[in-house]
Amino acid sequence: MKQIMVETRLLFLRKHTLLVLILMFFSLWSFSQRQMESYGSWNCYQKKIHEKPFLQQKSLNSPKHSFDVLKYTLNLNLYNCYTTPYPHSFSGTVTIRFRVDTALNIILLNAVNSSIVIDSVSIAGISFLHTGDILTVTLDRTYNAGEIAEVMIAYHHLNVYDSFFTGGGIAFTDCEPEGARDWFPCWDKPSDKALLDFTAKVPDNVLLASNGRLQDSIHIADTIYYHWISRDPVATYLTVITSKVGYNLDILYWPMLSSPTTLVPIRYYYNAGEDPTPSESIILDMTDFYSNKFCEHPFEKNGFATLDAQFIWGGMENQTLISFCPDCWDEYLTAHEFAHQWFGDMITCGTWSDIWLNEGFATYIEALWSEHAYSYYQYKSDIDYYANYYLSHNPGWAIVNPNWAITTPPQNELFNYAVTYCKGACVLHMFRYTVGDSLFFASLKEYAGDTTNFKYKSAVIPDFVSKINQVCGQNLEWYFNEWLSQPNHPVYHNEYNIANIGGGNWTVNFLANQVQTNTGFFKMPIELLINFSGGSDTVVKVMNSQNNEIFSFTFNKQPINLIFDPDNQIVLKQASTVLGFNNNNILSSSIILYQNNPNPFTGKTTIGLELPSSDKVRIMIYNDFAQPVAEVFNGQMNRGKHEVEIDAKNLAPGIYYYSLETSSEKKMRKMVILK
Repeated sequence: MKQIMVETRLLFLRKHTLLVLILMFFSLWSFSQRQMESYGSWNCYQKKIHEKPFLQQKSLNSPKHSFDVLKYTLNLNLYNCYTTPYPHSFSGTVTIRFRVDTALNIILLNAVNSSIVIDSVSIAGISFLHTGDILTVTLDRTYNAGEIAEVMIAYHHLNVYDSFFTGGGIAFTDCEPEGARDWFPCWDKPSDKALLDFTAKVPDNVLLASNGRLQDSIHIADTIYYHWISRDPVATYLTVITSKVGYNLDILYWPMLSSPTTLVPIRYYYNAGEDPTPSESIILDMTDFYSNKFCEHPFEKNGFATLDAQFIWGGMENQTLISFCPDCWDEYLTAHEFAHQWFGDMITCGTWSDIWLNEGFATYIEALWSEHAYSYYQYKSDIDYYANYYLSHNPGWAIVNPNWAITTPPQNELFNYAVTYCKGACVLHMFRYTVGDSLFFASLKEYAGDTTNFKYKSAVIPDFVSKINQVCGQNLEWYFNEWLSQPNHPVYHNEYNIANIGGGNWTVNFLANQVQTNTGFFKMPIELLINFSGGSDTVVKVMNSQNNEIFSFTFNKQPINLIFDPDNQIVLKQASTVLGFNNNNILSSSIILYQNNPNPFTGKTTIGLELPSSDKVRIMIYNDFAQPVAEVFNGQMNRGKHEVEIDAKNLAPGIYYYSLETSSEKKMRKMVILK
C-alpha cells in the first residue's frame, strides 16, 4: 500500500487547456483525420511486403563471418538495359577489399545462382565454387587475422526477374532485406557495412544515380560513364542503382548547420508529368529539424527518385538516394523515409532481430514531424492511430525475435505493420512519457551522435539500451525488455473507492490490476486524475511496479471520481476503471508522515514523521515521473516524533514527492520547489 497526501489545485490550467483543445478540434479535425494511405509508415510497409519473395537463407548454408568487407568497387555495363526488349542481363566486375578476422584461405559470399553466373576470380582469388547461392572463393594463400586482401570477381547477371528491374527505359535495384546478392556477389548481412565505389556504363540519354556523391560522369560518343563514390559505409541492402531515360532532375542545397557555407545537395529525380513540390517544399526545414533533434545530416548528399509501376508501393530508404513509387511526393512518406537516413542508414540494425531500431524509429519520427510542423495534438493523433491499428491487428508476437538474427523471416513477419511499425513507434512514445522530454531527446541525440559506437555503424538493441541507461543515469532494461521482448500488452481492470475519514479529509484508494494471461506484467508509471466537488482537480503520477498494487491518497477536499491515464499516455493497453472495491484490501497504517513546511519552498524545508516503534527508515525524493532523484535518509530511527531537513540545492524547480518507508509501510506526499 502506498499513501500520498496531495494538495488540491484549481482546474484553471486543465480547464483552460481543455477549452483550447475544443477550439482547436474544429480547426484541426479535418487535418487530423488522416487516411491510412497518407501515413508514410503504411506506404513503406506496403512496399516491403509486396516485394518479390527472397530466397530465404538456410542456416546450413550460412557463411561463417571470418572477414570484414571494407569496400566494394563495382563496374557494370548496363548499356543494353534501356532499349527494347529491356533485358535484365548485364556484365560487370566487383572487387571486394576485406580485412581478415580469423585466419582463412577461402571466403564465402552470397550470390544467387539463378541470377548470377561467375566468370572468373582474380587478384587474391585463384578459383571458385558457386553452388547453393554461396560463392566460395579460394585464395592464393592463408591470410592471418588483421591482414587486408582483395578479390576481383567477373560475373554476368542473367535475364531474370529479381532485385534488378528494367523496362520502358528504366533500370533500378531494390534490395531489402536480402536482394543485393541477386545482382552482385557480396556478404549480404546488415551488420557488414562497407564503402562503395560504383561505375556504370549507360547510353547518353540516361540519368543514373547511386549512393554517395557523383564523382564524375564521362561522356564518350553515345555513352556516359557515371562514377559514384560513397564516403560513408553502406549496408548491402541499402546499395542502390536508379536510372532512367528522360529523368527530370532538380537539385536543392541544404546549408550545414555547423558550416552554413557548405552546401549539401539534395537531388530530386522525377518522371515526366510529376511535381515533386510537396516534398521539395519541406525538405530543407525537415533536414534542419532532424539535424537539431538527432545529429547534423550525416551524408555528403541525399536524394529522392520516383520509379515506375514495378515499384507501386511506398518508398525505400536507400542510403542517400531514397526510392519512391510513381508520383509519390507525399509529405509523410518523405518524413518517414528521410528519418531512415539517421536511423537505418547512418545507424543500421545489426541483425533483422533489431529491425525496431529502423522501422520503429522512422515511424515514430514521422509523428514527431507532425508535432514540429503542426502541433502536439497532431502528433498525439498519429500516435493514437498507431496504437489503435496495433490493438486491432495484433498478431500476438513480440517486436524482438532472437531467431531473426539467424534466419531472416518472411516479409509479412519482418515488416508486420501492427508490430514492427505501429507498436514499435508507440514504444518510443511511451519511453518519452516514462522519462520525460528532456531525457528522451537527449537519449536520441546521444545515441545518434555517438561516433565511437553507433554513428556510421550498426547497432543491436542491447547496445542501444546500454547507451540509454548511460544517458538517463538509470537502468531502464525493465522498460525495453517488457515492451520489446514480451508479446502483447497490459489489460487493466482497475478499481477505486472514496472514503470520508473525518476532519474534512477524504481518502481515495486505487487498485492497479492487470489481468492479461497471454504475456507478463508491465511495470509502468501511471497517472491518475482526481476530480473534486468544487471543480478543482489534481494529477498524481506513481510507479506501478507490481500487480494488484494499492495506492492511497488523502485530500482536504471531497473527491468525486478518478480517471486512470487521463491523457492516454500508455497507448498500448486495454483498460477499465470502476468505482468500488473491498476496504479490507487497504492495510491500516501506523506511521505518520506530515506535510513538509514550508511548502512550496526554495532552499530548504522540513518534514515531520512519527514512528510507533524503532525501525529501519528510508526517506526518498521522487520527481514528477515517479523516478527516484535523491535519498534524504537511510538508517535506524527510534520510536516517536522526528524532523528531517531537505536541502533542494541540487534539485530543479518543479513538483516532487517524498516518501517514508519502513520495514512494513510506505507513505508519500507531494512538495513543490520554487525558483
